[in-house]
Amino acid sequence: MRRRSMVSLLAGGAILLAFLPGGAGAVPEEEVHHIAMELRCPVCQNLSVGDSPSEMAKEMRGLIRERLERGETREEVLAYFVSKYGEWILLSPRASGFNLLVWILPLAAVLAGAVGIFVVVRRWNSRAKARAGAEAHRFPDPASLERVRRELEATEGGPPA
Repeated sequence: MRRRSMVSLLAGGAILLAFLPGGAGAVPEEEVHHIAMELRCPVCQNLSVGDSPSEMAKEMRGLIRERLERGETREEVLAYFVSKYGEWILLSPRASGFNLLVWILPLAAVLAGAVGIFVVVRRWNSRAKARAGAEAHRFPDPASLERVRRELEATEGGPPA
């Protein structure tokens, strides 16, 4: 009787451990992959840890899984890798401090380019209008043309044929 209750107690404990959060296999592979996609592979450098086939990346994915199984959050796992490798390990720099320039400078460059294009186009239009106005003054007005035509008629004795 005692043996039977001990076995059933152990079986119940094993079942309970299998379904407790933080138990083995409790971390979905998508979550591990999502975090691994945010980290740069130290060996491949152009690939994320999630995409890299290197042994180092496999070990890092295992470490991510292990830390998540221990109950650490995504931020804690990322903070661990940042403390170990520095900000360099993050594929997307955090939008704070000096890293903020990485996020702001491209937008500022696009805005400055748009303003520059607007100013240049506006100058071209104003110069074209000024040239058109100058050319309009170069030709005599219709009253002057009519007066010249009358003078020619008077000196030649009649309108040109």
